[in-house]
Amino acid sequence: MTNTSRPDRPSASRRSLLKAGAGVALGASVLGTAPAAAASRARVAPLAQGGTPLCDRPGDSASGQGLGSGDLAIPYYREHDGSWGYVFGDSWTGSGQSGEYLGSPVMLCQDRFDSSGGAPISFTWAMPTGGGARQLFDYRHNADNGYGFEVSRIPNDCIEFGGRTYIQYTSVAVWGPPAGYDGSLMSGVAYSDDYGVTWNDYPYHWAGDTQGVNQSMYGMWSFAGIDPDGWLYVFSKRWNGSHRNTADGGAIQLFRIQPDEFRDGNFGAQQNWAYVNGSWQWTTSAAPSPILTGNTIGEFSVKRIGDTYCMSYFDVTDYSIRTRTAPRPDAVWTAPKVQITGNNTWPATHWGKPQLPYLYGGYIHPGSASATSLTLIVSQWNGQQGQSPYRVLQYDGINP
Repeated sequence: MTNTSRPDRPSASRRSLLKAGAGVALGASVLGTAPAAAASRARVAPLAQGGTPLCDRPGDSASGQGLGSGDLAIPYYREHDGSWGYVFGDSWTGSGQSGEYLGSPVMLCQDRFDSSGGAPISFTWAMPTGGGARQLFDYRHNADNGYGFEVSRIPNDCIEFGGRTYIQYTSVAVWGPPAGYDGSLMSGVAYSDDYGVTWNDYPYHWAGDTQGVNQSMYGMWSFAGIDPDGWLYVFSKRWNGSHRNTADGGAIQLFRIQPDEFRDGNFGAQQNWAYVNGSWQWTTSAAPSPILTGNTIGEFSVKRIGDTYCMSYFDVTDYSIRTRTAPRPDAVWTAPKVQITGNNTWPATHWGKPQLPYLYGGYIHPGSASATSLTLIVSQWNGQQGQSPYRVLQYDGINP
């Protein structure tokens, strides 16, 4: 379906202007001393790709597939043929959200990925096949599609196994919700049995804010992958795609499910990682307990790289992309580590880090070289519709 309308997104509500203004102001107050102090510290080792834009540049591989600008570009492995898919959110044909609005989600693919970072990601074709990039799901924007009014459906993660591709998404009702509300309509899982050409929705949806369940912990998911123990591990949290959900609290929960049960849409078969009667345990008799809490968290990503579980997320409070690791999904996670900052002059934990103003996202590439050399896909939006940048960038060599 082709959409020519654009989502109603106030210029200061969708992305990280929330913290950008505060971060820049605070950084400006120490500009006289911070750069010199930062220079005295050890420099960060150069990255193979240290912020290479993958779209929003005329003549790049994305524009060659009909996508001028877009965000997220969530990477996943297309196991049926060994290629790679990248799922974008709201996308346009022109630079800086100009030209025709393509919709959300949109997918570009790559035949080979260079995990060393020697060559940047280059897109080889668009989905659905047979033409340029266009919206994957069949629904109308700024309309009621049978569930209530929705502006757009934003992908949170994608995975392929057993011949079926899955995208977990959030249907957004309000991009700039009042304080304490998440602005979502619902969350769902769509699947494709032809590797991304056509899509169907599972009939079960997780109710969101405007359906009466504000702050649902099933708003945003990340598929950590199928572990050698045979379980599919899934992390989830409250929807905070606008980065304005003041009740977010940074809480993340964990559940697991057998892949066949997931394929059948039997989501009630999940086991929950919960703190019950004084101990952590897998159970079906209690809801998942938050495994992490703290700062407000936007987009997040968890992937098993080698034998290590790696987590990346946009810390809205800290205005940075941070990472953690754990030997198992249900083990204790390391303390957060700052990787990429919106402002590297303040605070001191940001000094010397790669800087990307107006950043968000931070998705782990499942084809990363190792658990100590991750590839992250980070988004950037300057808050002004029709102006650059509105894009994703590649960072390699990230040691979480």
